Amino acid sequence: MPAITASMVAELRAKTDAPMMECKKALTEADGDMGRAEEILRVKLGNKAGKAAARITAEGVVAAVVDGTTGALVEINCETDFVSKNDSFLAFAKAAAELVARSNPADVAALSALPYSQDGFGPTLEDVRKGLIGKIGENMSIRRFKRYAGGGALAHYLHGTRIGVMVEYAGDAVAAKDVAMHVAAMKPAALSSADVPAELVDKERRIATEKAAESGKPAEIVAKMVEGSVQKFLKEVSLLDQVFVKAADGKQTVGAMLKGAKTEVKGFTLYVVGEGIEKKTDDFAAEVAAQVAAAKGA
Repeated sequence: MPAITASMVAELRAKTDAPMMECKKALTEADGDMGRAEEILRVKLGNKAGKAAARITAEGVVAAVVDGTTGALVEINCETDFVSKNDSFLAFAKAAAELVARSNPADVAALSALPYSQDGFGPTLEDVRKGLIGKIGENMSIRRFKRYAGGGALAHYLHGTRIGVMVEYAGDAVAAKDVAMHVAAMKPAALSSADVPAELVDKERRIATEKAAESGKPAEIVAKMVEGSVQKFLKEVSLLDQVFVKAADGKQTVGAMLKGAKTEVKGFTLYVVGEGIEKKTDDFAAEVAAQVAAAKGA
């Protein structure tokens, strides 16, 4: 079995908010498999173990640009919140979004090779990135982007610079903007239940199966419990099935709101700065190691 390190315990705790010793036990039971350990904690601790799953673990900004039916959403990362407010860094992010919309690069490498000059650096976006690293004294990277040019109308919403949403739609612009704001707040995983990634559904089914099995109830009851949990999960993470954040009655779904507004959402993209990126946690890892050692000696 692989050694369970302090940094592994710290990473699992950051993802789940579970107590450190529970994280260590789960990692031990899972033979160091982070994903499996998270599932074990979900079974043991319930929903509490998922509360910090979307915790922001890196700095940077999301930039958006829309020109007619063409638009782009880009995430640019840096090391500190201080640099994420730097004018040169913000200009670089905006330029990257404009280049994606205008030039349709195939990937980050192709985007980086596009012509661009700023602050005396160039002639490519990559040259400007390297130049700004030297000037500002902090690493920065282009993480990801999404371009829309399918002919549908576009609405976007930026919550500060840390959360960005792009929605492709047909119909009412106000309703589409409201949906973009809803996505930023509720963070759905997919447009509809049918669109939820299979790996997410399978993971939730495994967790529900283990939790239901602990009830000691007959197999047919357990099967119904599992299916009920999965269906509840699908409604919670599907945009059209979520309760609309502006619903006056607290019950109207996004799908019902859109139907009333004669509007169709064709797709959306949500970027949360640093989502899924592990931050440097040297000091915290040392703290965890000390507490684990103390527990062993107790």
